[in-house]
Amino acid sequence: MSTDITQLSINGLDVDVVRKSIKNLHLGVYPPAGRVRVAAPSSMTDDAVRLAVIDKLAWIKKQQARFESQPRQSEREVITGETHFFFGRRYRLRVIEHDQPGQVRVASTSTIELSVRPSSTTEQRERVLQQWLRDELKKQIPALIEKWQKVVGVEAADWGVKRMKTKWGSCNIEARRIWINLELSKKPLECLEYIIVHELAHLLERNHNDHFIAIMDRCMPKWRSVRDLLNSAPLAHETWGY
Repeated sequence: MSTDITQLSINGLDVDVVRKSIKNLHLGVYPPAGRVRVAAPSSMTDDAVRLAVIDKLAWIKKQQARFESQPRQSEREVITGETHFFFGRRYRLRVIEHDQPGQVRVASTSTIELSVRPSSTTEQRERVLQQWLRDELKKQIPALIEKWQKVVGVEAADWGVKRMKTKWGSCNIEARRIWINLELSKKPLECLEYIIVHELAHLLERNHNDHFIAIMDRCMPKWRSVRDLLNSAPLAHETWGY
């Protein structure tokens, strides 16, 4: 699918406009600062895009205000006493220094232990922790995909985990490959399930239209409440860039 990416200033808002071979315009507001993105049909003029955005200004401002008020974790130093989230639970980090390769374990219902070499830097400790989160997330995904493929009535050819700046998940429809955001390792498991169902639904319907919503309603009737839970959870501290 060919795309053309431009940026428009509309009533003081910087709006990313992506033109694609699609029939309808889709508007989204993304964390952490409420970036506005429009996917528009290739033939749609700038003036038509402006009118569509202006028509949704009140909704856009509401979404941006929600992101602005959403709690955020402080910048991670990966030191003892720091708070970290793992599948929706809050843990205190305990850093243990020893002269062996780094490893992580859940020591109790309130503590995660990170064992690293005495000379390790913040970046190295963060890498060990992130790899552990990636491994733990990957352990959860296969069974959930198998479960929800049966419900949705579709099969993904492949899946993977990666860090994403603006999406909790994505789907390459042509390759039938699903991508899961590494940050979901920090959110409740029901949020991971919601994203898996969401991306599987895209294998049946590319766009967020009435058909897509009908698929979500059929497969996961309470998906809206889970989506709200996901979007209200604390955002990671990131140097977000677009």
